[in-house]
Amino acid sequence: MSRYRFIRSFYDEPNLVKHLFQLLEVVFPEIGITAAAENAKKLGAPWETASTPFIKFQDDIAITHVGVLEIPMQLMGENVTVGGIHGVCTHPEFRRRGYYREVMEEVLDYCESRYQTLVLTTSQPEFYEPFGFRVVKEHNFKSKCNSTGGVNGFRLLNLSDEKDIKLLHRLLSTREPVSNIVGVVNEKSLFCVNEGRNSLYYAPDLDTIVVMEVQGTKLKLFDIVGTKIPLLMAILSRISQPIEDVEVYFSPERLDVDVEAFPHIFDETVLMVRGAFPAEFEKFMLPRSARC
Repeated sequence: MSRYRFIRSFYDEPNLVKHLFQLLEVVFPEIGITAAAENAKKLGAPWETASTPFIKFQDDIAITHVGVLEIPMQLMGENVTVGGIHGVCTHPEFRRRGYYREVMEEVLDYCESRYQTLVLTTSQPEFYEPFGFRVVKEHNFKSKCNSTGGVNGFRLLNLSDEKDIKLLHRLLSTREPVSNIVGVVNEKSLFCVNEGRNSLYYAPDLDTIVVMEVQGTKLKLFDIVGTKIPLLMAILSRISQPIEDVEVYFSPERLDVDVEAFPHIFDETVLMVRGAFPAEFEKFMLPRSARC
């Protein structure tokens, strides 16, 4: 006999996390969601405090899940709390029985009075279009430069060090949105799940964390976390090696650099929205740290 239950807090049932992660590992084994969530918890941003789980059980087996996150964002200069839909899955042995539709309809009822905007990222948009979600085109931004390299002004954050964890929390709490078009403010759990196992570079004199990769003479910028977004030249001058090409994976208007925008599908996933989305026809990208 199956039963449906909605629990707003994982702490209401201690074993709920275990049941959910067992399901997620079956459906998304390549992601390593358990390890990512455990790491975020070590960083002081437990997934359990951020996500509202909608789960359908059969006996003690979690068979369908849809999660809801609150993402404080800035859209076209306005502060908006957006609902992030994530972790959508059904156990392979229980598919094609209508469980996903049942849970998603419950989620949309829950979100209706809470959020004017819902967002998600997916490689299978056809699963969400019947529920009113639509694909919004994203862009990345490319620029040529001639940075010969400067003084090494970055250090890697040590996320095993309590002082660096406190530094990360402080900057996430007080960050300026990386873009007025689409940016995130004062969000921790999603950032720590998405970026907590990646290299985070801190410039002490800028008091800023930069999420970036350097591949040869190419710089890839994924996010910037600071109370003031630095100009691109300030970032380049603190990278010791020459940089000839820059790719930016968010709207770069605050970097003060000439760029060319290109339609881009990030990591084979598209952005989908439901409801109002003021930036819909702008050239932007939802940062990697905020994708769910």
